[in-house]
Amino acid sequence: MRRRLFVLLALAIVAAAVVSGSAACFGQADDKGPAKRPDLIALPDDAPAPPAGYSSETALKMAYALGQVELLDRKGPELPATIAERKDVEYGRVGDRPLLLDLYSPKGLGKPAPGLIFIHGGGWRGGKRGDYRPYTIPFAEKGYVVATISYRLVPEAVFPAAVEDAKCAVRWMRASAAELKVDPDRIAVIGGSAGGYLSLMVGYTAGDKRLEGSGGHQGVSSAVQAVVDLYGPTDFDTPIGRASDTVRDFLGKRFEDDPDLYRFASPINHVDAKDPPTFVLQGSIDSTVPVEQSDMLVEKLKSLGVPHWYDRLDGWPHTMDLAKPVNQRTRLLVTKFLENRLKP
Repeated sequence: MRRRLFVLLALAIVAAAVVSGSAACFGQADDKGPAKRPDLIALPDDAPAPPAGYSSETALKMAYALGQVELLDRKGPELPATIAERKDVEYGRVGDRPLLLDLYSPKGLGKPAPGLIFIHGGGWRGGKRGDYRPYTIPFAEKGYVVATISYRLVPEAVFPAAVEDAKCAVRWMRASAAELKVDPDRIAVIGGSAGGYLSLMVGYTAGDKRLEGSGGHQGVSSAVQAVVDLYGPTDFDTPIGRASDTVRDFLGKRFEDDPDLYRFASPINHVDAKDPPTFVLQGSIDSTVPVEQSDMLVEKLKSLGVPHWYDRLDGWPHTMDLAKPVNQRTRLLVTKFLENRLKP
């Protein structure tokens, strides 16, 4: 019963990246947040209305305990006959350490399809690539070639290892495009929490040799054409980032010992006007990655003219897309975003 009462976060398939390792937090933001600008895509006519949120995470716990919050099946759907599954595919290697992914492809692909790479969360310390099965199979059914990756975690390796591995996965997909029937000019990265962070770093650091690593497929571009960030942290050079044990462990140093590292490792400091279109999903009562993190990123995207969509859901916490009504909306909007940018 105690486990049942635990916050939705603890039940997440993404195993929540606990960026806030201390009691430090941002001040309360204006609930309205930045203006929502449909400058990249328009909501479809049949888009569900934003699901009603909660006044606090405590209120959400109570609603879940009373059976009022329905969660996704963590195992994901059964594999349909139309989709081919390949597990434990090696996409790179660091020394003797293989880097693995699972791949889902529509059978009988005629012409090259867009490629999607999902990156799991878990505070850079936990999580697994199978966490995204509720997304990988449905998007493969929509005509995408979909990978979900594993990457080096703390304490095995610290920053920039996870970023290097995610970029290696992009290079692998592009280098293997002919075999996979992937269009190398239509690749997107998608991640939640720590995986959202890694997706942003991949999207905003194309060509930065300091972050490419040596996992394989050197000389192949790690650039992507679209980024989907689900409640990922964006700026470590903030009070909550500087004080976070999780961030400290991920970076391998305290802020006081290397403030430049905290700035370099922050996606918000790599954004420029040429970066790929970005979809951001964030809940207003997220106590793990505060909503201000996404607010700041979206303001910078807006100021630089980077096409973006910001779905800022009032009254929802971290890993909110595990709740069925939020997941329905998220998948619909991500689908429209990808159709607009990658056109499957």
